[in-house]
Amino acid sequence: MRKTLTAVLLALTLPAVAMAAMPEGGPRHEGGHHGGGMFKELNLSKEQKQEMHKLMRQQMKDRHDITRKYLDKLPEAEQKAMKAEMDASRETQQSAMRALLKPEQQAAFDAQLKKMQERRAAKEAEKAAKPAN
Repeated sequence: MRKTLTAVLLALTLPAVAMAAMPEGGPRHEGGHHGGGMFKELNLSKEQKQEMHKLMRQQMKDRHDITRKYLDKLPEAEQKAMKAEMDASRETQQSAMRALLKPEQQAAFDAQLKKMQERRAAKEAEKAAKPAN
């Protein structure tokens, strides 16, 4: 059960890390155009692309909320172990991504990671400040 929940949460957080590192509005491909994968073949208008990305972000948030609901029911020791495992996995992935980059790209990547860490810390501080219902 624990491994399954870990895998589910990891699968849900990796896209969040990837999207957080992207420019606002979603992925950019050759020529700076949005879309790719299944969207490329659909020939979407700018408005359709924006709505699709909005829906995808909402789906990711919903999946995260659902996962969080069930993970919160785990004993505290398992939650801490899972968080430590996820943190280690994230650091490994980020190191592997960074190794693929040129020095100037690494600087930009590091800046993005720092911004993400600051946002995460702010959200955690905000969550800690809220009174429990």
